[in-house]
This record gives sequence, structure tokens and C-alpha cells, in this order.
Amino acid sequence: MRVNKLNLTFSSLPENVTIARTLVSTLGAQLDLPINELEELKVAVSEAVSNSIIHGYSNNPNNFVTIEIESSSEKIQIQVVDHGCGIEDVKQAMQASFSTDPDRMGLGFIFMQSFMDELHVESTLNSGTKVIMTKYLNHSHPSSH
Repeated sequence: MRVNKLNLTFSSLPENVTIARTLVSTLGAQLDLPINELEELKVAVSEAVSNSIIHGYSNNPNNFVTIEIESSSEKIQIQVVDHGCGIEDVKQAMQASFSTDPDRMGLGFIFMQSFMDELHVESTLNSGTKVIMTKYLNHSHPSSH
């Protein structure tokens, strides 16, 4: 089984969310994911990266976020890693409408959970957060080739 691995580390700038989205979208397209699943992948990645920038680093642009993607014919696994402030209570943070920022809806983790097949969050206060999202590839859809 062929495995493709991509690692991208970028500055914690909001404009880099688009680059992370584009990367995962391109990879998903190569795997023949249907359009709706590509959109879901992009939203999940956007939310994870935005969380790192907004919450992990409090919008400080002098930090780095890493996205690690591993894909095969069976699944895509995406890890978004920051070395920010960490999440005090991961269970609480993953509930609907919980946000430490009053201007945010607090639906980031909800989107990630609903759009991905698995969501795992590891976080340590003052050392960072790793969000691991897995999407299993459904081979029942007809190939576009």
C-alpha cells in the first residue's frame, strides 16, 4: 500500500489557513474524493488551523503551526500541531458553542467531529495542542476517471 506524507510548517498568520485548505483540497482531489467531502475536509482543516492561530497563539504571528498529512488508498489522516497555550479542558472545548473567544461561534470542534470519521485532541497547558483527524475513504463512489 502506497502512503503519501506531506508536512508543512507555516507562520501563525490567518492568510496561511487558505494555504492549508488548498493543500488538503489538492490531495483530496488526487484521491478522487467527491466535492462535498473535499469541502468538509477543507472546513475541518480551516477550523483546526484557525484554532491554533486564534486560541493557541492568541493571534501572535511569530509562531508556527504544522500540518502533517498522511494519505493512502484507505484513509487520510491530518494532524495540526501548535506549541501554543494548550487547552485546559479538552472535553469542555469540544462541546458545542464553547469558545474562549466571545466573537467565535465555538463550533470548530463540532465541525471537525461531524466532517471527519475520527477526531482526537491532545493538549498540554503551555506546551501546545495536536489535533488528529482521520477520514476513511469510501470506495463505493464511482471514480471520475
